[in-house]
Amino acid sequence: MEEIDFTSDTFDDIVAKDPRFNARAYALLMDVVHALTKDGAHTTGEDVLDEFRETALDQYGPLAYTVLTEWGVNCTEDIGEMMFNLADGRRISREDGDTPEAFVGGYDFKEAFLGPYQT
Repeated sequence: MEEIDFTSDTFDDIVAKDPRFNARAYALLMDVVHALTKDGAHTTGEDVLDEFRETALDQYGPLAYTVLTEWGVNCTEDIGEMMFNLADGRRISREDGDTPEAFVGGYDFKEAFLGPYQT
Protein backbone atom coordinates (compact mmCIF):
# COMPACT_ATOMS: atom_id res chain seq x y z
CA MET A 1 0.00 0.00 0.00
CA GLU A 2 1.37 3.40 -0.92
CA GLU A 3 1.77 5.97 1.80
CA ILE A 4 -0.76 8.79 1.75
CA ASP A 5 0.36 12.38 2.18
CA PHE A 6 -2.50 13.71 4.29
CA THR A 7 -1.47 17.33 3.84
CA SER A 8 -2.10 17.14 0.10
CA ASP A 9 -4.78 14.43 0.01
CA THR A 10 -7.66 15.38 -2.28
CA PHE A 11 -9.97 12.62 -1.01
CA ASP A 12 -11.13 12.17 -4.62
CA ASP A 13 -11.68 8.43 -4.21
CA ILE A 14 -13.86 8.95 -1.13
CA VAL A 15 -15.86 11.83 -2.64
CA ALA A 16 -16.41 9.74 -5.79
CA LYS A 17 -18.01 6.99 -3.67
CA ASP A 18 -20.00 9.38 -1.46
CA PRO A 19 -20.39 12.86 -2.95
CA ARG A 20 -22.51 14.19 -0.06
CA PHE A 21 -19.45 15.72 1.63
CA ASN A 22 -16.88 18.13 0.21
CA ALA A 23 -13.22 17.11 0.23
CA ARG A 24 -12.46 20.09 2.48
CA ALA A 25 -14.75 18.60 5.12
CA TYR A 26 -12.66 15.42 5.04
CA ALA A 27 -9.47 17.48 5.36
CA LEU A 28 -10.89 19.22 8.44
CA LEU A 29 -11.90 15.89 9.93
CA MET A 30 -8.46 14.43 9.27
CA ASP A 31 -6.93 17.39 11.14
CA VAL A 32 -9.21 16.52 14.05
CA VAL A 33 -8.30 12.83 13.95
CA HIS A 34 -4.58 13.62 13.80
CA ALA A 35 -4.87 15.98 16.77
CA LEU A 36 -6.65 13.33 18.81
CA THR A 37 -4.46 10.37 17.86
CA LYS A 38 -0.98 11.87 17.63
CA ASP A 39 0.15 9.59 20.46
CA GLY A 40 -1.30 6.54 18.71
CA ALA A 41 -4.32 6.22 20.98
CA HIS A 42 -7.76 5.21 19.76
CA THR A 43 -10.42 7.87 20.15
CA THR A 44 -14.16 7.81 20.80
CA GLY A 45 -16.98 9.27 18.75
CA GLU A 46 -17.65 11.77 21.52
CA ASP A 47 -14.02 12.92 21.48
CA VAL A 48 -14.12 13.34 17.70
CA LEU A 49 -17.34 15.36 17.88
CA ASP A 50 -16.00 17.65 20.61
CA GLU A 51 -12.71 18.24 18.83
CA PHE A 52 -14.49 18.75 15.50
CA ARG A 53 -16.67 21.47 17.04
CA GLU A 54 -13.70 23.22 18.64
CA THR A 55 -11.57 23.01 15.51
CA ALA A 56 -14.34 24.29 13.22
CA LEU A 57 -15.09 27.18 15.58
CA ASP A 58 -11.39 28.03 15.86
CA GLN A 59 -10.86 27.96 12.11
CA TYR A 60 -14.10 29.49 10.87
CA GLY A 61 -15.56 31.39 13.82
CA PRO A 62 -19.07 32.71 13.19
CA LEU A 63 -18.98 31.26 9.65
CA ALA A 64 -18.46 27.67 10.86
CA TYR A 65 -22.10 26.66 10.47
CA THR A 66 -22.32 28.14 6.99
CA VAL A 67 -19.05 26.57 5.88
CA LEU A 68 -19.93 23.14 7.23
CA THR A 69 -23.42 23.07 5.73
CA GLU A 70 -22.01 24.23 2.37
CA TRP A 71 -19.68 21.24 2.58
CA GLY A 72 -22.65 18.91 3.25
CA VAL A 73 -22.02 18.47 6.98
CA ASN A 74 -25.32 19.20 8.71
CA CYS A 75 -25.34 17.07 11.85
CA THR A 76 -23.14 14.89 14.03
CA GLU A 77 -24.36 11.82 12.18
CA ASP A 78 -22.69 13.23 9.06
CA ILE A 79 -19.38 13.36 10.93
CA GLY A 80 -19.83 9.68 11.77
CA GLU A 81 -20.56 8.87 8.12
CA MET A 82 -17.41 10.73 7.12
CA MET A 83 -15.36 8.83 9.71
CA PHE A 84 -16.52 5.52 8.29
CA ASN A 85 -15.86 6.76 4.73
CA LEU A 86 -12.32 7.65 5.81
CA ALA A 87 -11.91 4.18 7.29
CA ASP A 88 -13.26 2.54 4.13
CA GLY A 89 -10.86 4.74 2.14
CA ARG A 90 -7.98 3.47 4.29
CA ARG A 91 -7.12 6.89 5.71
CA ILE A 92 -7.86 5.87 9.28
CA SER A 93 -8.42 2.58 11.07
CA ARG A 94 -11.38 1.47 13.08
CA GLU A 95 -11.87 -1.10 15.77
CA ASP A 96 -14.56 -3.76 15.96
CA GLY A 97 -16.55 -1.78 18.53
CA ASP A 98 -16.67 1.41 16.45
CA THR A 99 -20.18 2.13 15.19
CA PRO A 100 -21.93 4.99 13.41
CA GLU A 101 -24.31 5.16 16.38
CA ALA A 102 -21.50 6.73 18.44
CA PHE A 103 -22.10 9.92 16.45
CA VAL A 104 -25.89 10.04 16.69
CA GLY A 105 -27.32 13.02 18.54
CA GLY A 106 -23.97 14.38 19.69
CA TYR A 107 -25.11 18.01 19.63
CA ASP A 108 -27.42 20.33 17.78
CA PHE A 109 -25.44 21.79 14.89
CA LYS A 110 -27.10 25.20 14.89
CA GLU A 111 -26.66 25.59 18.62
CA ALA A 112 -23.07 24.33 18.57
CA PHE A 113 -21.89 26.54 15.73
CA LEU A 114 -24.19 29.57 15.87
CA GLY A 115 -24.92 29.70 19.61
CA PRO A 116 -21.54 31.05 20.70
CA TYR A 117 -22.06 34.09 18.47
CA GLN A 118 -25.68 34.93 19.24
CA THR A 119 -26.31 37.81 21.60
